[in-house]
Amino acid sequence: MPDWLGKLKKLNNLYLNRMNLDEIPPLFSNLTKLSLVMMEDNSIHGSIPSSFMNLTQLRVINLAGNKFHGPIPSSFSNFKRLQLLSLLRNDFRVDLDMFVGLNQLDTLYLSGNKISFVATSNYTNGSLPELKILGLSSCDLKKFPAILRFRHKLNVLFLSDNKIGGRVPEWMWNKNLESLEIIDLESNFITGFHQHQNFLPWGRLKYFSIAYNQLQGRVPIPPRTMVVYDVSNNNLQGEIPPLLCELNSLLLLDLSSNNINGTLPSCLGRLSNSLLVLDLKGNNFQGTMMNTFTQGCMLRKIDLSENQIVGQVSKSLTNCINLEFLSLGDNSFDDTFPFWLGTLVELQVLMLGSNRFYGGIQGPTMVISQFPKLRIIDLSNNGFGGPLPHEYFQSWNAMKSVYDGKSSFLQSRFPLLTFELSIPYKMTITSKGVKREYPRILDIFTVIDLSCNNFEGQIPQSLQDLRGLESLNLSNNYLIGGVLSSLGNLKNLESLDLSRNELSGEIPHQLLQLGFLAILNLSFNHLHGRIPQGGQFNTFESNSYEANPGLCGEPLSNDCQDSKASTPPQTSEKSESFFPSERVDWIVIFSGVGSGLVVGIVIGNFLYARYSDWFSTRKDKWVRPLRN
Repeated sequence: MPDWLGKLKKLNNLYLNRMNLDEIPPLFSNLTKLSLVMMEDNSIHGSIPSSFMNLTQLRVINLAGNKFHGPIPSSFSNFKRLQLLSLLRNDFRVDLDMFVGLNQLDTLYLSGNKISFVATSNYTNGSLPELKILGLSSCDLKKFPAILRFRHKLNVLFLSDNKIGGRVPEWMWNKNLESLEIIDLESNFITGFHQHQNFLPWGRLKYFSIAYNQLQGRVPIPPRTMVVYDVSNNNLQGEIPPLLCELNSLLLLDLSSNNINGTLPSCLGRLSNSLLVLDLKGNNFQGTMMNTFTQGCMLRKIDLSENQIVGQVSKSLTNCINLEFLSLGDNSFDDTFPFWLGTLVELQVLMLGSNRFYGGIQGPTMVISQFPKLRIIDLSNNGFGGPLPHEYFQSWNAMKSVYDGKSSFLQSRFPLLTFELSIPYKMTITSKGVKREYPRILDIFTVIDLSCNNFEGQIPQSLQDLRGLESLNLSNNYLIGGVLSSLGNLKNLESLDLSRNELSGEIPHQLLQLGFLAILNLSFNHLHGRIPQGGQFNTFESNSYEANPGLCGEPLSNDCQDSKASTPPQTSEKSESFFPSERVDWIVIFSGVGSGLVVGIVIGNFLYARYSDWFSTRKDKWVRPLRN
């Protein structure tokens, strides 16, 4: 740090975030007027120096995201004016007794440290500050901390990613915690509630997440003030309570990955005028899809996958003009391709895999582009047939753009108090040959999966325009013809699966241009010729080519016998034969031979007429056999 900084004795606010600092400079001791110090996301290690404790006027201290370790000095109690303290993501050992007497402290972030609670401390005597925001996530806590018992003004509580087990204690329901508006209990081992199991008691609650726990019983009913409600990845059972449909302030409802059953209540469609995210994935819902999405639908994400829903896709979805993500996979939908979804101009993810869809995929019939922002489409494991939808390939403009260095996650944002909560979209999809969960989806990720259907005909040339494509799966169909050489134009392609079709011909050498190709599967076709060598092709094993009897060369064990059949022809100015191959050469030769033959006959007749007697007298010399 420059020396002149220590001379700014009237300095109030100092921002040193993300500057790769490895210590708190000693010159700070001169800056006694400092009110705010921000040193987030540096590499400061060791303990807080004693000179830092001289800054008794500090109101805001942010040391988050560093490498501090050891205990916090007891002289921290000197900061009588402190209002906000953030020690997130360090390795401090924190004794909460050290905050006794800091009466103005209302925001305390200690997540990601080692927290100790002194068993003999009396947290009921009002000696601890009246906190409004308390962050204790990832602190290896085994139970609800007793410090919460008498926090009359607490608005925000973060206890996620700990080891808290059993039931939520009864004292958590008392009136002293009625001020709570945000509670995050995600990723613990909580099994339920001691009392009021069916109703959450906090009357002002806006955000409640108890995802990734072990909750049992029925879905708890939140208060009408709820904005974000997430009870996903638990063991909840029963049907969806009708009272959930009365939460008119609700923006996100996530009941995914439980054992909830019954039919989908039609009243959920009425919530679409306020609801932004509806996630019911991975339950046991039966019956048909609700057909009650009304005009003015605000939904951006709908996930009904991994249930037992039957019938047709609800055409009332056309009212959801803001829809970005639609997943209906792993159900029993029995319908033709819902081409009318193409009018949803914001739709980026469409997943219809593993259902009973059938028939051809109808191309766009209107002048306007269909699915203009679509980046991810999964139609795998259905009964679609006919030719591949080359008209759609021409209209999927978002797949034609190549990564330009700017990207973000597909997500929805929710304003809460002084926070803006961002919740990313997640999905399960087969990519690079493996079915995997994507907890976040980059808005540049592009996938086409049309595998395991009845598509036939040739691979259309229009695929070559989708230059942003990263994964293409056309396996397990009835495609014929050759592998398109123009697929070499898809420079972003990382996974290509054309296996189990009726493809023939050679593997195009243009595929060597695919520098990011990590997965290639051409097995179980009728391909022949030498396998191209070089680039990413040197990384593929024999199973990429198996059950193509005509293929040869590495990595297969059968060598290529006829090099001409699998290597490009070579040109040379020299003749490869003793005889000329050009037509003009043969004309010259025949002309010469013919004229010479005529001249020879004329001379022969002249000589025979003049010396015929001599030839006859010497006849014996011509016919006598040679000795030996």
